Amino acid sequence: MTPHIVVDTDVLSFLFRQDSRGELYVRHLEGCLPVVSFMTVAELHLWKARRQWGDERVRLLDRFLERFAVYDSDANLCERWAAITEQCYRAGRPINCADAWIAATALELGCPLATHNARDYETVRGLEVVTAAS
Repeated sequence: MTPHIVVDTDVLSFLFRQDSRGELYVRHLEGCLPVVSFMTVAELHLWKARRQWGDERVRLLDRFLERFAVYDSDANLCERWAAITEQCYRAGRPINCADAWIAATALELGCPLATHNARDYETVRGLEVVTAAS
């Protein structure tokens, strides 16, 4: 079975824009099934709306996203999201709503999360974080 890795929105953005920081994560994705949370897809839709992307850029994004499996929400993921959100709140470090969904996805799949913003996930117990320095 191919191992999974959840790709955070920031890393996905680097890869899509061919930002040099994306190259720091390519080795972590090799041999894995890269997964994005439904929340990352929602964030991308917001970006294209706010930035008023043209049809060509939207088509490029759609083609790019075909490389990734999308993990959708279900009752188990919702429970995990709530537990993470509460755990981080009680630790005195509330987590962003979108980040909690992305962390929940990685924990639900039992796989690492590739992110350039490891600090956002410091208080999520049991989450394996892969960064450029890993």
